[in-house]
Amino acid sequence: MESESLEKKLVTHKGISDGSDMPECDSLATPAALHSSFIASCGWFVVGCCTGYSSPAESGIMEELGLSLAAYSVFGSVVTIGVLIGSIINGKVSDLIGRKGAMWLCHLFFITGWLAIAFSKGAWLLDLGRVSLGIGIGLNAYAATMYVAEITPKNIRGALTSASQVIFGCGMSFTYILGTVVSWRVLALIAAVPCLVQVVGTFFIPESPRWLAKIGRDKDLEASLQSLRGKNADIYQETVNIKDYTVQGLSEDRFLNLFQRKYAYSLMVGIGLMCFGDLGGTSGIMFYASSIFEEANFSSKVGNISLAVVQIPTSILSVILVDKLGRRPLLMVSTTGMCLSFVLLGFSACLKDLQQWKEITPILVCVGILGFILAFSIGMSAIPALIMSEIFPINIKGSAGSLAIFLSSSCGWIVSFSFNFMMEWSSKGTWPYQIPATGALLFHLGGSDGNKEQRRFGKSAADKEEVGKRQSGEAAGRRRR
Repeated sequence: MESESLEKKLVTHKGISDGSDMPECDSLATPAALHSSFIASCGWFVVGCCTGYSSPAESGIMEELGLSLAAYSVFGSVVTIGVLIGSIINGKVSDLIGRKGAMWLCHLFFITGWLAIAFSKGAWLLDLGRVSLGIGIGLNAYAATMYVAEITPKNIRGALTSASQVIFGCGMSFTYILGTVVSWRVLALIAAVPCLVQVVGTFFIPESPRWLAKIGRDKDLEASLQSLRGKNADIYQETVNIKDYTVQGLSEDRFLNLFQRKYAYSLMVGIGLMCFGDLGGTSGIMFYASSIFEEANFSSKVGNISLAVVQIPTSILSVILVDKLGRRPLLMVSTTGMCLSFVLLGFSACLKDLQQWKEITPILVCVGILGFILAFSIGMSAIPALIMSEIFPINIKGSAGSLAIFLSSSCGWIVSFSFNFMMEWSSKGTWPYQIPATGALLFHLGGSDGNKEQRRFGKSAADKEEVGKRQSGEAAGRRRR
């Protein structure tokens, strides 16, 4: 009874539980854990390729296939329709066939999508391939993030989960740079190669111990955990904790269970962070950066290469800082930078309309876009998914993760489909996207004092784990008395 009341208290007031708030052994990073995290995160390289592809390929596809602006906007945005489909099934698929099985499945969609794009003769096959890529993104967004969060020890969990953003940035940078020298068909074929690398690599990593515990495969759970922590590591306490927590969270994961009051905080934080990031114009900037540069009379090749150069160092900086400074400070810096970047883009558009400072307007546009990418990469890119993987209790993790990704993908579709039309209507068309970016900043600032918020979701899983240890010790002391 004491254990049950403690778990209920943690879920109700903290809105968290992936098992990381229970006492684990103080595991160190092992080569097996690092290798498994790297293989799982490689899927984000393909996601980066998918995200960056439409920018350098825009002029080539429109010229060769004769697509109008509206038709290309459909191609650019239809990937989010695929993400919507993937988000509906990602939680259930991951729970049904495991995290590894879900990662294999997502790469099947990736390979199918890239081949469809590379050999397309018309808009319908082009769009179908883009939808297939989106389904793969939707599956990967949940399965890969959850896998890394579930296999890594507490002291490096935040850094390794956020490292996916570095790999995502590498994928985008790879596409931006390569797209300036090869055709869009060759670029699609090259982008399919990393999928094969991860498909093979996934054979050599263990399944998530938490998922194995959930389906009752105790021997496989111990073998998986031993391989991740090292042959000589004592995994007894961590194994017991995982089993105990899984038993406590084995109530059936039904969608309607999400809308209970005790899960309100978890849903508000997880869904709010995911949606604000997409409504803030991210898809528009990343999908159509080339057209924005050309509209401002700035070289699209130079602009794309600049994006590739600045993104990776910023992503690495985010990985270093996420467990040192906490999630919330980085999110506030990120959203502030996104707001200021949109102000600069809007200001440069006004100068262009007024025929003022013609020489520096292209430079202001370049600085605005680079500033947006830098700000987005430092926080809003990876941290919302990291927080989502930490705060949802295990018994609603599948449904809650699917709902969060579904809603954020819906926001991404709205932005990616409307962005080109907004730019065609007015060069100041980026102004409306400043409103959600400002809303995201207020979302991080509001609600309660900073210390309380950091205790709830501002620090890494290590902080929450210490709370679990302390409260478990107090409960044990009361039982002995």
